[in-house]
Amino acid sequence: MRQLILIRHAETDYNLKTKYCGFSNPPLNSKGILQAKKLKSKLIRLNFKVDRVYSSDLKRASETAKIVFKNKSFELSSDFREMNFGIFEGLNYQEIMQKYPQIYIRWIDEPLNIRLPKGEGLVDLSRRVKRGLSKIFTQNRAETIAIVTHAGPIRIILCEILNYKLEHFWKIKQDISALNIINYPKNSAPVIGKVNDTSHLMLKDI
Repeated sequence: MRQLILIRHAETDYNLKTKYCGFSNPPLNSKGILQAKKLKSKLIRLNFKVDRVYSSDLKRASETAKIVFKNKSFELSSDFREMNFGIFEGLNYQEIMQKYPQIYIRWIDEPLNIRLPKGEGLVDLSRRVKRGLSKIFTQNRAETIAIVTHAGPIRIILCEILNYKLEHFWKIKQDISALNIINYPKNSAPVIGKVNDTSHLMLKDI
């Protein structure tokens, strides 16, 4: 049975300060490095044997992949980048509401009907994430595949599996360093094993 492991990257200072972070490229902070180490420990305890690893080419994802899957090579792909938030990049909620209140309200209320200025729309994100996933499934027969990516791409993939319309994108919660597992039984629909699992963060510091 094929398994797909989806991991959201660990913490950066942008996350700590609740700033929109799409194509911006901050590294993990010290807390994020510890979170990634804890996730690595969890996967070892679960005895996961991952055959292939892919990662977004942004630092916060690739650094997470390097820690979680230490000594294992992985392939970088821009298809699994976070959404490009354009004019929202690097701003927090208060700053966005001061500068672009109407655009933000429309983005939350009608996410399918807006492309953020100088950025992307949900349809753009969905198209490239699905393209990346299709490439992975077409090009290799690995049983267990891990993708270290971002909240947006994970939500897109889960929407597809759950048959959610894209406008329900925001209803899928993805916390920092979250683990998601999807099983693909032969001749059957995908089965979700874990969603937004952050139980590893309860482990004692390692």
